[in-house]
Amino acid sequence: MISKLFKIANLTFKIIYPEAVTPPDNFLLFECENIKETYTYQISITDKLPSPEGDIIARREDIVIYRNGEYETRLLAARGTEGYYALYRELPDDHCSIFLDRSYSDLFSLDTVFSSLFALERRLLSLGGFVLHCAYLNHKEKAILFSAPSGAGKSTQAGLWEKYRGSKTENGDRALIIKEDGKWFACGWPVCGSSEICNNTKHQILTVVTLDKATDNSIRPLSGMQAFSKLYSEVTVNSWDKKSAVNAMDLLEDFVKEIPVYHLACDISEKAVETLESMISDL
Repeated sequence: MISKLFKIANLTFKIIYPEAVTPPDNFLLFECENIKETYTYQISITDKLPSPEGDIIARREDIVIYRNGEYETRLLAARGTEGYYALYRELPDDHCSIFLDRSYSDLFSLDTVFSSLFALERRLLSLGGFVLHCAYLNHKEKAILFSAPSGAGKSTQAGLWEKYRGSKTENGDRALIIKEDGKWFACGWPVCGSSEICNNTKHQILTVVTLDKATDNSIRPLSGMQAFSKLYSEVTVNSWDKKSAVNAMDLLEDFVKEIPVYHLACDISEKAVETLESMISDL
């Protein structure tokens, strides 16, 4: 068995796994040494997943959630495949057992599949962090987050800032948002979607920008309520857990009160960069 330590923002954890499991390269970016883990995951490979414990509290195409007291068990499926590739079972004393079905071994090295084994959003929310669907851009060592539904042009707008302003995309699909010492930060995340851009970095957040495609470029600030409405659907929320959902809403409400959020209607020219730049130049 192999044992490795990882740190994602303020979450430190250990994963114990058999040699047949190969963590994705993006996940290994968060490996570290000489820390004390706050949570431990033990992975086993089996020919048949054990039976879940508890009562079903939620069901989706890719996941079934069971509750046994304060602990969750999850059956995980990959869209487009039959059956379940893994069972995740929380245990006392900050431990979790994960069972992988051997017949799905070709999936285990995929970023999305591997990261889904650990319910990281559940751990991080309890520590005051939430995951936002966005392109995370590093501009002059501050984070600009382009957040919108898939296909709205998040990575494209980040790419324009790289081309015309020398900025750097740190993650093309997700960022972990945390608050430290009264300031909000964007942190790296081990899943990056089709962008294939993933870095383990941390930058104070300058602004969040929601997007619409347009032939002319225009920008407007969003009120707190407008920003909350736009961003909530882009936050990873365990809606079946009322306490977690309320925590996520409280964090996001605090976030949009303190971070300026703009809506940019834009094309794919330098003019889109200039339009946003004119609004945030004094931040």
